[in-house]
Amino acid sequence: MTLAVIVQARAASSRIPLKVLESMGERSALLRCMDRCRQIEGAELVLAAVPDTSENDEIAEEASDAGYLVTRGPEEDVLARIAAAVRDSGAETIVRVSGHHPFIDPQICSRVVNLLDDTYADFACNNMPMRFPDGLQCEAFPAHVLQEADRNATRPFDRQSVTGWIRTHPRMRRVALTGPGNGLENLRWTLEEPADLDFCAAVYAELGERAATITAAELAALCLRRPDISRLNAALAHAEEPLGEAEFSTPPLALSIAA
Repeated sequence: MTLAVIVQARAASSRIPLKVLESMGERSALLRCMDRCRQIEGAELVLAAVPDTSENDEIAEEASDAGYLVTRGPEEDVLARIAAAVRDSGAETIVRVSGHHPFIDPQICSRVVNLLDDTYADFACNNMPMRFPDGLQCEAFPAHVLQEADRNATRPFDRQSVTGWIRTHPRMRRVALTGPGNGLENLRWTLEEPADLDFCAAVYAELGERAATITAAELAALCLRRPDISRLNAALAHAEEPLGEAEFSTPPLALSIAA
């Protein structure tokens, strides 16, 4: 099984333009995310899927200058953009993550891939339902399933959400890695709002470069030990809208085990 990780990134943002280029210590948020994805078990390739408009050239250059492959595609038809990246990768299995998740955990992503492989499912994720901290979301699927979605998805939502068609089509078999819950799903480790940037900056101020490789379990422990840090963006926490149902979900995993 060949495995590629596709990191989705774009410049447009209503709150923080070019947010994936914001500094996280010595590197950008995008490169922090891609560096972590390189540690996913079995990952042979990590590439950025970036819109083909001039506004996104700086993001493409950021990834390319760091030695990562970059695929360009339509900005609004995100499914077509990711499908092009899947073709360019030549991989049999794909992991998709968002470039504004600078604390993505490679061990959790590896578990999602293993779940896909062990169950022979069409799709695996860790947010059906959302019980991990926001910012750890990942999806894994065979390349041919994403290409089928690209051929058949017609609803605007499905083109924009990438995996909406896969998550809801009755023929698709979906499995989910279940997070710990118990309030940890209210922690917010993504980068979308100015308060999220404050949180990320506080983590790096506290840990320095060790923040670049901190596990989900260690970051959760920091948030519990330093509620002043977790409170910086706590008001932005919200429940993720459910999208489809998994036919099989694992028992809840403690972060100490999952990460």
